[in-house]
Amino acid sequence: MSSESPLVVLPGETIDPSLIPTHKKNPLRLGPGLRHIPPSEIVPTVAGQLVVDHRKTSMWIEYNGGRYIPSQGDLIIGQIARSATDFYYVSLSPYTPNATLPHLAFESATKKTRPQLASGELVYARVSLANRHMDPELECVNSSTGKADGLGPLKDGMVFDVSLGFARRLLMAKSREEGKVEVLEALGEEGLAFETAVGRNGKVWVGSESVKTAVMVGRALRETDEKGLGVEAQRKLVKKLVREMR
Repeated sequence: MSSESPLVVLPGETIDPSLIPTHKKNPLRLGPGLRHIPPSEIVPTVAGQLVVDHRKTSMWIEYNGGRYIPSQGDLIIGQIARSATDFYYVSLSPYTPNATLPHLAFESATKKTRPQLASGELVYARVSLANRHMDPELECVNSSTGKADGLGPLKDGMVFDVSLGFARRLLMAKSREEGKVEVLEALGEEGLAFETAVGRNGKVWVGSESVKTAVMVGRALRETDEKGLGVEAQRKLVKKLVREMR
């Protein structure tokens, strides 16, 4: 990630225009913790470190605690609360208003073929609309291609809560390249078969044919998060858990 040295900012402060990345063709992308106030003012909504990625013309606030605030483009794991005529109400966190997920916001969905989701079921979705004056809206399909791209109902598996900062690190491929979070790779190297979905709302879904494996992956993730383990400590933890399981 090509970024400037992180700068600590507070809610309501105005971001210095010189820090805002620009590109002739690509629009500016604001991530979690930032809000655009027309015409050109950008202000933080949470306290944390300002991170700027000039290569992707994006910026966001890196913070570990606090409540999840939906931001457009976020990948989330939500739980169906109930169904209405045209959409589902989806719970994102205990402190966030329910989001809406249109019945037809799935790959190849029609009124006859759309998924029939019951209360309590899980979905992996993207935040398509986030406005402070409206409930968030979700989608389980790429609006440009009409493909699911990995989004949709999450069947079986287990869900584990992690900190918001750790969830963001898991979603950033560059973090893995830099060796910051390698616990999932280390588990895979031990021959464990599982799949994961990570939500920016601090939730990780783990699917596996083995319940023991799913539980171990969740435990490894939570211990890495709660104890702030480095790469070597992560690998030692994985070997310890594998020995215990076998």
